Amino acid sequence: MPEQKLLMTEAQMDKTIQGMAQKIVDDGLQEAVLVGIKTRGVPLAHWLSRHLAQITRKTPKVGELDINLYRDDLSEVAEQPVVNKTEIPFDVSACGIVLVDDVLYTGRTIRAALDALIDFGRPKFVKLAVLVDRGWRELPIQAEYTGKRIETKADEVIKVMLQETDGKNEVLLKEHFSKR
Repeated sequence: MPEQKLLMTEAQMDKTIQGMAQKIVDDGLQEAVLVGIKTRGVPLAHWLSRHLAQITRKTPKVGELDINLYRDDLSEVAEQPVVNKTEIPFDVSACGIVLVDDVLYTGRTIRAALDALIDFGRPKFVKLAVLVDRGWRELPIQAEYTGKRIETKADEVIKVMLQETDGKNEVLLKEHFSKR
């Protein structure tokens, strides 16, 4: 049975996301749109959007990006991958984008997201915002906006739990994880 350690409570997550929103505004990116990577990047993008709206009094547009067909490990994930709907209700070519995800690990998810995003047009810029950066990069990808950096071991997993997908908001470290 894997051991779990609570890394962030809902209140800590909220304070962290508020800090990320302030940094985005401080960098002059309040006009950027947010694109959440399905699954957990989407509710995080909406959460970030709410904080940006509190600071700027203007709610940024939020899109949802499914990357399943762009993954380089597609054959390892499933024989018949589930493809969810991508919803980007704005012209990608006309704006700067803050791409939002829950955990930055190897960088492969972000690479897939960039490939998927480019199929919709050429953004003015793409910045990356992640709630947790756990290290172990395999590709040269870094986040401009990171809520928390957590050094992990290879057999550990960071699990971001969100109300919309998991029934509660918290971040856990699971030790001795096995894919079996």
